Amino acid sequence: MYLGPWQKMRVEAAALSDVGRLRSVNEDAYGLLPQANFFVVCDGMGGAAAGEVASQTAVVAALEETESRKEKGPDELLKAIVATANQRIFAHSLQDPSLHGMGTTLVALLVCDEQVWIAHVGDSRCYRFRAGHLERLTQDHSLVGEQVRIGQLTAAEAERSPLRHVITRAVGTQERVVADIAQLSVQPEDLFLLCSDGLTKEVSEPKIAEVLLQEGDLRLLCQRLIDEANAAGGEDNITVVLVQVK
Repeated sequence: MYLGPWQKMRVEAAALSDVGRLRSVNEDAYGLLPQANFFVVCDGMGGAAAGEVASQTAVVAALEETESRKEKGPDELLKAIVATANQRIFAHSLQDPSLHGMGTTLVALLVCDEQVWIAHVGDSRCYRFRAGHLERLTQDHSLVGEQVRIGQLTAAEAERSPLRHVITRAVGTQERVVADIAQLSVQPEDLFLLCSDGLTKEVSEPKIAEVLLQEGDLRLLCQRLIDEANAAGGEDNITVVLVQVK
């Protein structure tokens, strides 16, 4: 357990990442900064090694911003994290033609006093598991996600759509990007899940909730979620971060 500089609440956290069953390279990345109660998951995209470069660049930027700007409030810090990650990735892609167009999703969680702050860009997600109920806290920045929100597709149709991998917002693909930032109250024993779409495209939300109900420490639960995704096909990289508030 850790008590961060802004926080009165303690957290426990665990994380695992897996290449999946079909990919040869893991383009996901995650970062944990438990002394600041900060956690982040990124899922990179781009040709050759570009996706891996983008996700790692974003995670490093996020951790450095969090360590160096502790005087900032949560909202200001999360905006700075996304802006810095975006600037670094975009600049890197301009300098190296082989990395042109690379980008990454980003979902970050910050526990501060009796609040949690969430920033996200793309289709990596954050969930809250409270009293046996799983609630999605982020909306995908994806083509099918937009179609569901305006009533053009049902959620079931979106899951089967050949366009379900197309995202509409990413970190690093443009000179500027805007993250969705949310603030929520937190209760003791709340469990937060940050994950790449390698989990959510393979494992249904009811099945995720079923796994989180099982006994075991957080690392074991991370492994069970990854095992479920691989058993369902494992077509993409799978990254899972679990954060429990005490």
